[in-house]
Amino acid sequence: MSDYSTPPYAPPVIAGGASTSPGKRRRKRFSVLTRRDKLTLGLMVGIPAFVHIFLIWLPTIGSVFLSFTSWNGIGGLDKIKWIGTKNYENLFQHYPPFWPAFQNNLIWLAVFLLIATPVGMFMAVVLDQNIRGSRIYQSVLYMPVVLSLAIVGFIAQLMYSPGMGFINNFLTAVTGDHKWVTSGTAIDWLGTPGLNFAAVLVAASWRHIGYIMVLYLAGLKSVDGTLREAASIDGANGRQTFFRVVFPVLAPINVVVLVVTIIESLRAFDIVYIINKGLNGLGLLSVLITNNILGEASLIGFGSAMAVILLAISIGPIIYYLARTMGKEAE
Repeated sequence: MSDYSTPPYAPPVIAGGASTSPGKRRRKRFSVLTRRDKLTLGLMVGIPAFVHIFLIWLPTIGSVFLSFTSWNGIGGLDKIKWIGTKNYENLFQHYPPFWPAFQNNLIWLAVFLLIATPVGMFMAVVLDQNIRGSRIYQSVLYMPVVLSLAIVGFIAQLMYSPGMGFINNFLTAVTGDHKWVTSGTAIDWLGTPGLNFAAVLVAASWRHIGYIMVLYLAGLKSVDGTLREAASIDGANGRQTFFRVVFPVLAPINVVVLVVTIIESLRAFDIVYIINKGLNGLGLLSVLITNNILGEASLIGFGSAMAVILLAISIGPIIYYLARTMGKEAE
């Protein structure tokens, strides 16, 4: 007979008096990732993070610090002299090339926003109609995008060359005059820096149009076809359908295009420096930074102050884009 004085389901007692009840049993945690997986994941995240911090953040912080100092790069760090905001005061008040370069950057931005971007969007709308040979046109228009701005600048230098350039030979054949003249390596049209700057903007826009075309073409491919059908049923023509139905749907693409255009305009450097190192009306903020830091004077603190100003201007659209993107993800 069973002994009813003790509970039939009393937990067994093991040596040492420890109980093996489920409530008191220690549960071992199991991880899906093995030790090798954790090591691989750590290397995949850690190495890019280290490179990013070492090559991006540390130089950025160093530039901000150096912008408040006077240093010519010669000697050790003990030669760095703290001068406060004197570099910024000299930059705004006693450095004549700064404001023309700042104006050139604004003109660059205006041309990209008001001319190159609408042309790229128009190209995307036309190629989205599945016309014959659209893939060939896409490849031709996108080709400048895969080239670096340095290569684009070199091509522009050849095109504008007074001796063997296509444009010069064409103008000479049409008008009988030698329209393009040169001074050293600086391209100049009839001695007018404004036209010189316009010639470079044409070359830069050639590349930017292809970039914008690809972005909008990808966005147009993702638009729901039923929206256009509904607009057509309501009697909207092609122009009304695009501006009242399709274009509002492309709002995320529009934000990306806006941010990319602003950043491309502010960081423009390669094409100008390759053509004539920013001379003859082609001065940009990036060129002034390079000339001051790497030039003969080697004004590292003064050049860093300009770099900080350019960084502060560029950070605005980046923060706007990130805030908008993260806000949509949160919603």
